[in-house]
Amino acid sequence: MSINGMQLIQILNKICEVMDENKAYLTELDAAIGDGDHGINMSKGFTAVKEKLKDDNGNNIGDTLKKAGMALVSNVGGASGPLYGTAFMKAAAPASGKEKVDINDFIRMLEEALAGIKMRGKGELGDKTMIDAIEPALEALKSSVADRLSPIEALEKAKSAAFEGVENTKKIIAKKGRASYLGERSIGHQDAGATSSYLIFNTIYEEVSKM
Repeated sequence: MSINGMQLIQILNKICEVMDENKAYLTELDAAIGDGDHGINMSKGFTAVKEKLKDDNGNNIGDTLKKAGMALVSNVGGASGPLYGTAFMKAAAPASGKEKVDINDFIRMLEEALAGIKMRGKGELGDKTMIDAIEPALEALKSSVADRLSPIEALEKAKSAAFEGVENTKKIIAKKGRASYLGERSIGHQDAGATSSYLIFNTIYEEVSKM
C-alpha cells in the first residue's frame, strides 16, 4: 500500500482542519505551562501549508514536504514553527523525487524528522515535549512492520503509542521551554506539543484508512 503526492496534500489539508478545530484546546493546554499560543500557531502554520500547496501537483513528495516545512518555519512563532518545520524539511530527503511513498518510506521519513527535531530543540524522550509522542509512534511503526502487520494496523499502533506518550507527559517534569521553569509544578499537565503531534498521527491514520 502506498500513497501518492495528491493524497499526501489531502492529508496535510485535513491536518490543517484538525489544527483549526483543536486551536482552543491546544492553546488551553499550552496556557497552563507554556506561552499559551500553541493552538493559534499550529492553526496558522498549517493554514500557510495549505495555501503554499494549493498549486502543487504532488509529483515530487520530497518537494511537497519541503514546501510544507518552509511554510511552517516562516509562519509560526515560538518553538513549534522551527521544530515542525525542521521535521517536514528533514522528512523530505527520503521522499525526494518520489511520486508515491509506502510504510517503509514513512518510517525513514519519521526517523529523519525525529533526528531533526532532536538536533534543533536539543530534546530527548522524557523531556515533556513533542518527542514524547513522536518517538513512541516511530518505535511502534517499526515493530509493527517487523511483525508483518498491515500498513493500516501499523499506523493504528503508531497513533495509539503517540496517545500513550501524550498521557505520559502528565507524569513528568518539563525540561524544555517555558514549562521547564515550573519544575515540579509542570507535573499533572499534558504537553501541548506532544498533543499536536498525536493529532497529526491520528489524522494520518484516519485519512489513510479511507484511501
